[in-house]
Amino acid sequence: MDLRDALYTTRAMRRVRPDPIPLEVQARILDAAIRAPSGGNAQAWRFVLVDSPELKSELGPLYRDSIAKLWETIYKDQLAKAAATPESAASIGMLKVQRSAQWLADHYEEVPLFLFAFSRNDPSGGSIYPAVWSAQLAARAEGVGSALTSVLGFFHGDEVRRLFVVPDAGWMIASMVSFGYPKGRWAVARRRPVDEVAARNRWDGELGFSVPEPLWGLADKEE
Repeated sequence: MDLRDALYTTRAMRRVRPDPIPLEVQARILDAAIRAPSGGNAQAWRFVLVDSPELKSELGPLYRDSIAKLWETIYKDQLAKAAATPESAASIGMLKVQRSAQWLADHYEEVPLFLFAFSRNDPSGGSIYPAVWSAQLAARAEGVGSALTSVLGFFHGDEVRRLFVVPDAGWMIASMVSFGYPKGRWAVARRRPVDEVAARNRWDGELGFSVPEPLWGLADKEE
């Protein structure tokens, strides 16, 4: 796969089939992850794969409660605005994301594989997120969809730590990534143009170029 294909089309793929992911595919995903940059080459990370139906049955209710809390708190105003103006482009996008995220919560136990990423003494996540993103890019190369979220650790971190028997040695949950063969199709993510979110030399400095359309993979564009 061309690197740019992976970069442009590795979007959140939450709706996935229950088909198991072969161990050799999982091995290639994790082996790519640990090749990512690591601050001081400390490699202060731990990756826990979850495919046990019993464990997913314990994590599922916690995740659904986390998503419910997310809608009731951080996204409360945005969802209220979207509900009040459902035909606007912004509202359509917001409600689409909510439906996708809710699908993952409602079907948590059906997702074939999860990756929990833990980091030690790294509150910024600077040394763990490159590895997680490498795992997602490697999964894309294997035709496996993924979606990253930190909401479970945010709302139910203590319960997750107990379920995984995490030692008390500075370890913290950085994120959870779902993996599965997607029900949907790969496409270029729809985003605001780069010149609307980037600058040069100062916060409001002129960037010097504009990119009105994606520079790669123009055939399809989706959320």
